[in-house]
Amino acid sequence: MRVAAILGLGSSTGHLNPFARNSDSLWQLGLPANPTDADAILIFGGDGTVHRHLPQLVKLHLPVLVVPHGSGNDFARALKLRSVGDALAAWRQFASGQHAREDSGVGPHEGDDGDNVRRIDVGVISGLSSPRAAEAASVLESHRHYFCCVGGVGLDVEVARYANRLPRTMRRRGGYLLSLLPALFGFQPVVVKVQASRDHPSSGFDTRHDGPAMVVAFANTPTYGGGILIAPHARLDDGKLEVCLVGAMAKARLLRLFPSVYSGRHLNLSEVRYFQADRLRIETEKPSQVYADGEYVCPTPVDVTVERAALKVIVPVSRTG
Repeated sequence: MRVAAILGLGSSTGHLNPFARNSDSLWQLGLPANPTDADAILIFGGDGTVHRHLPQLVKLHLPVLVVPHGSGNDFARALKLRSVGDALAAWRQFASGQHAREDSGVGPHEGDDGDNVRRIDVGVISGLSSPRAAEAASVLESHRHYFCCVGGVGLDVEVARYANRLPRTMRRRGGYLLSLLPALFGFQPVVVKVQASRDHPSSGFDTRHDGPAMVVAFANTPTYGGGILIAPHARLDDGKLEVCLVGAMAKARLLRLFPSVYSGRHLNLSEVRYFQADRLRIETEKPSQVYADGEYVCPTPVDVTVERAALKVIVPVSRTG
């Protein structure tokens, strides 16, 4: 079996050893040029590392194992890969299945995906030169940006900007919380118009919000920021975006209520609107930065959709019965 490995910040070739031990697999560093050049890809890193490689991963369509080595690891958490040990167990199950296929004469790209390979959705943010650009028959490929976890505009963008300046060790130990106070200090609510498709992406839009907001978050996974449960009902394979919109409120009230987002109780607040959408359009009164997976993506206005079953991921074997 041929395996490609991507090493994110803080990872080294030494972290490959448990995965390569007692294996006759051929390993290479970096992404393969073509899907026929490898049988699987391992990513040692967090959400930002996955985010930066998503375009190539979607194009290659090879099974991907995320080994949680980042500061947040929310994507790995959504895949039930909460530790390196979880990832190692999933890898051994995958590798044994691959070798069994090869021994039986079935090629590595033939047959089904295997017992612990799952096809999941990825989010797509399309930057628009103007709101009218959304009416075009298609969006230029260069304007499409993939994300794996959560994106949005508003306060979360400011928090991400502060968090990204912190030393890596601090980001791993509550980077979002450490950045919330300084980000909130000078923050003003964003005047934003949020529209969602009615029943199908081609059936038109309904306006869900038009005015000031603290946060507009659109999610493919339940958590972001290292475990903040912004979208409790998000699933990776339902073809839907979960949207959490927090209207304008006093900063003192936001700080007082913030702990509720770790349990999902924020959905009961009067300032919070939560809904599903096939497609979103987000416009702001003034150009505003859009972040996803903790990384800058593009300015508003944007369209946001989901590309179904776009990524193959290696996950722990589900145990039922």
